[in-house]
Amino acid sequence: MPMHPPAPPAETSWRDRLRALRNIPPLAAMVWETSPALAAASISLRLLASFQPVAFLWIAKLIIDRVVLAVTTHSTPPADLWPLVFSELALAIGGDLLSRTVNLCESLLGDRFANHVSLRLMRHAGRLDLAHFEDPIFYDKLERARRQTTSRLGMLTQLAGLAQSGITLFSVSLAVATFSGWLLVLLLAALLPVFWGETRFALLAYSLLYRWTPERRELDYLRMLGASVSTAKEIKIFGLSDFLLQRSQSLFQRYYAENRSLAIRKAITGFLLNLLPTCGYYAAYAYILARTIQGHLSVGDLTFLAGAFLRSRSSMESVFGGLSNVSEQALYIQDLFDFFATESNLENRPHPIPAPRPIRQGFEFKNVSFSYPGRPKPVLNDVSFHLETGQKIALIGENGAGKTTIVKLLARLYDPTAGQILLDGIDLRDYSPTEIRREIGVIFQDYVRFDMLARENIGLGKVDLLADNARIQAAAAKSLANTVIDSLPHQYDQMLGRRFSGGSDLSAGQWQKIALGRAYMRDAQLIILDEPTASLDARAEFEVFQRFAELTRDKMAVLISHRFSTVRMADRILVLEEGRITEQGSHAELLALNRRYAELFNLQAAGYR
Repeated sequence: MPMHPPAPPAETSWRDRLRALRNIPPLAAMVWETSPALAAASISLRLLASFQPVAFLWIAKLIIDRVVLAVTTHSTPPADLWPLVFSELALAIGGDLLSRTVNLCESLLGDRFANHVSLRLMRHAGRLDLAHFEDPIFYDKLERARRQTTSRLGMLTQLAGLAQSGITLFSVSLAVATFSGWLLVLLLAALLPVFWGETRFALLAYSLLYRWTPERRELDYLRMLGASVSTAKEIKIFGLSDFLLQRSQSLFQRYYAENRSLAIRKAITGFLLNLLPTCGYYAAYAYILARTIQGHLSVGDLTFLAGAFLRSRSSMESVFGGLSNVSEQALYIQDLFDFFATESNLENRPHPIPAPRPIRQGFEFKNVSFSYPGRPKPVLNDVSFHLETGQKIALIGENGAGKTTIVKLLARLYDPTAGQILLDGIDLRDYSPTEIRREIGVIFQDYVRFDMLARENIGLGKVDLLADNARIQAAAAKSLANTVIDSLPHQYDQMLGRRFSGGSDLSAGQWQKIALGRAYMRDAQLIILDEPTASLDARAEFEVFQRFAELTRDKMAVLISHRFSTVRMADRILVLEEGRITEQGSHAELLALNRRYAELFNLQAAGYR
């Protein structure tokens, strides 16, 4: 599937809306999966409630006719008058009970459905490639799926309400048609322009939200920057608060201006179009009054017809409005299904083989080239090297040289654009990506600081062993994170970060030891450290690498660092420039070559003299 969908049209058409209606059956299936019992109860109760209005109007007509007869003839009220009154009371109480029970069922169903959809979003996002999460257009799609779907769960109620209004309209219309069919024709003709107007502006509103998704996401980002513990220090030191406020306000005003214009047009057009059904109703009402005065209809008939006609109008408006809203919601639900239709770009074999344990020959890059999606310039160009078992290699080079990209390819977060990566002589694409990643422990420079307990922060390195406290403590000891955790008030049960009550924040160096512990938790065959000591002081760096050398004695390791005190411990050093390996060898061999590596080493060494 292509990464980038075609650009949306300036305005959504009727064809788009009708096409979006195809999403209703799979959505209904998702609702049913959420809770068959609640869904069935809601449908049954609404079906029962749909006949309550016509029954109520008919009983009211019978009561009024009996009262009028008793008054005009000065006779005793008929014997069935009070049973009719009690029947009307029972209908009123039953209708209220039905309404509240339906609301309860649909409220519970809505909560469960929201959670069901959120979990599905998370599950599907977990199956997608890193490439998707580095693509802004994907984020727009994810944002629409998350925001528009969760904010429009009322579609479930609207669908059920539409069916209920349709049945009520049918029953009331039959009753009105027995007196005069042309009244319904009049009302229908008056409501059609209203339906057209509502639908037209719903299409325009969806197009507006679609086009403004990137700007709305930027606005959310700016609001987060302006009120976040992670950004507060720099915001204050650099005096960025006013800048962020002005940028947010400018962005909001541009969106607000376009949205306000649309809202004003909708309000004026809606008012003018709604004059038609209002005038149609009173024309029909005048006709019914005239027929009653002429003696063709009883007072009970007048009451029944006036109420039924009013109910017909209300039901027609509900049906037309419901059709318009449901078709509009279907457009937003389309965003959800578009997200679910997004597929992994990694080539997956039908029957992948498990990762070898132990790895015997290691990893080999053979003429590997790679370009990120949407960027024609290659990041790696014809790269070849062999990482043997038990060997440690270091990657050095300027930012953008391709060091982290090699790590992403090793972990199969991407596939090469050209060339092959072999593991024990077999193409990496023949293995299960999940199996490969289980054999790799990685700490990136931009590691995650989980706002969770200290033991969870480390245990997430091998989540299926999250309850193994001995394994967690051993991993913490390997990374020297135990010295950090032992100083915390609740030690391994201490909440880290400031997001939740009672949390303790750590220094950058302390967080990095925690992240290293997460990598050691895996007991992986390949350990990759991307700038692993960037936040550590000189003593801590020395201790970490002493421990690292011990722990990786029989393992493969890849180091990325700008500190030559770190990389010199590697068995082999690869120097990358503009996506190519220009030098490789041991520290001593590269110094003897007296080329780029020697130049960079001497420049850095001069800073310590």
